[in-house]
Amino acid sequence: SSRASKHSKLRTIVAVSTVGIIVLVTTCFIIALKIHRSGRFPLQSLVRKDYNSRRDKIKEMLGNYGSLAPKRYTFSHLKKITKSFSEKLGEGSYGMVYKGALLNGHHVAVKFLRDTTGNGEEFVNEVISIRRTSHVNIVTLLGFCLEGSKRVLVYDYMPNGSLEKFIYAENSKETLEWDKLYEIAVGIARGLEYLHRGCNTRTIHFDIKPQNILLDQDFVPKIADFGLAKLCNPKESYLLLMDGMRGTIGFIAPEVFSRRFGIVSTKSDVYSFGMVLLEMVGGRKNLRESVERESEVYFPDWVHSHLTQLGSLQPFDLGPAEHEEIAKKMATIGLWCVQISPASRPTISKVLEMFERNIDQLEIPPKQFIYSPIQDDSDDERNESRV
Repeated sequence: SSRASKHSKLRTIVAVSTVGIIVLVTTCFIIALKIHRSGRFPLQSLVRKDYNSRRDKIKEMLGNYGSLAPKRYTFSHLKKITKSFSEKLGEGSYGMVYKGALLNGHHVAVKFLRDTTGNGEEFVNEVISIRRTSHVNIVTLLGFCLEGSKRVLVYDYMPNGSLEKFIYAENSKETLEWDKLYEIAVGIARGLEYLHRGCNTRTIHFDIKPQNILLDQDFVPKIADFGLAKLCNPKESYLLLMDGMRGTIGFIAPEVFSRRFGIVSTKSDVYSFGMVLLEMVGGRKNLRESVERESEVYFPDWVHSHLTQLGSLQPFDLGPAEHEEIAKKMATIGLWCVQISPASRPTISKVLEMFERNIDQLEIPPKQFIYSPIQDDSDDERNESRV
């Protein structure tokens, strides 16, 4: 029948096409293999050339800073001071960190960055941004290594690790009492003020979060991880142009991922600092679904409701009255910092002034300005409507 004839022709066409595609692919593969073996167009040399080009670009960028560039270490020296990388301090998306000791006995943290196909911007950011700083609340970068495919940063070792492991612990306020938490909060603010106002070049960190606040032997906080940092003009505190979103979900200011909220500026770091303050007060993530009551899911909302309706942070068992005052002050400042509009947030210098006031001198901000980060990645329009 005509229908059977059509099916037969269709099968023939499909079969011929399939064979043709297989022959073409096989032929191309054979040709590419012969060219590769002949050495006229080696694939490995292409990869090597691309990496060498990126490495040379990084060297060029570092070289432009002359004496500002930190000390350069060889990989063999780093292997020696870390005893062949025997003691790991931590690991993350950035890479791994090992403990080491210099010849003079000074302990260091050796941070290995994962190799990427980028131009090394994060590596250069971290090297140059920190090298331009000198402040008690900024981590000290001692040197770096750029050898082969290895990109390594060498810092002062912080024996108490990051703030994260203390504020999320089960009895966090027993490990770090309210007085010490308060000192740490003020120290972070001072470090940010230095970045925003004290440097020759203003710096926006873009990734202020508990994991990036390191604590020395006396629990003095040090702002770390400048991989996402951006430098501003000394006379300005904002960025007109920025290549992509920067930061960690839960700490990113609204204007960083949607310009309709305002201009990206040093106020973006203030927002992140506010979120850190609130997590320090709550001893928990600001967004937590594993709670008994829905009203406690988003901690900033919970804090605001208790401060406005009850004038306290009960049912927290805060102990003495001075602890209650510290907690309320930190929470109130945190709520001001997370205002949705950058113009409504205080500068970090203003934040330091707020720390100097008594709690009864601080007003509670209106709730409608608080931004909630509860998002559904599958619906961008709904995400923006929740901001």
